[in-house]
Amino acid sequence: MTPIILAIIVSVNIIFGGIGVYWSEYQHSGANITSLGDALWWAAVTITSVGYGDYYPVTPIGRIIAIYIMFSGMGAVVLLVGIIAQGSLQRIEYKRKSTMQVQNRLPDDDRKTNIINKIKGLENINDDDFEILVIKIKNLRRTLLEEYKFLFKCKRCDKGYHTKPKFRSNCGFDLK
Repeated sequence: MTPIILAIIVSVNIIFGGIGVYWSEYQHSGANITSLGDALWWAAVTITSVGYGDYYPVTPIGRIIAIYIMFSGMGAVVLLVGIIAQGSLQRIEYKRKSTMQVQNRLPDDDRKTNIINKIKGLENINDDDFEILVIKIKNLRRTLLEEYKFLFKCKRCDKGYHTKPKFRSNCGFDLK
């Protein structure tokens, strides 16, 4: 449902609600809604939940119409919030899909070929470059282990583990 359709529905409710209250009120002796303009004003004020209190229905049919107008105003607000939320979620989902498509540009065969070519390139490096590569891999491993150091912590001794062991070596706590 678009906001334009919602605005049309609200407008129709104001018009028919105002006309209905006018027909039920204009001949009643204690009524303060005696003209069609007053009835339409009352319907617009009631549907927006402003309700100044200057005009109000006094007949039972007028009050039933007033209840309908009040609830349709609340429903319009709920629908408007739903429309806005749905639009926001669709934009977020579109952004997420577009980033996923960027990440998946290389087909699987191209990725495999690219990795195989890099591995073959490792066969041609000299000993000094190989030692530098090993040092970089070790440093990367240490960095990753430090980041995930507290992935699993023993509740008893507070020692951190990289994987979830079955038995804690520090305090002897059995996890079975």
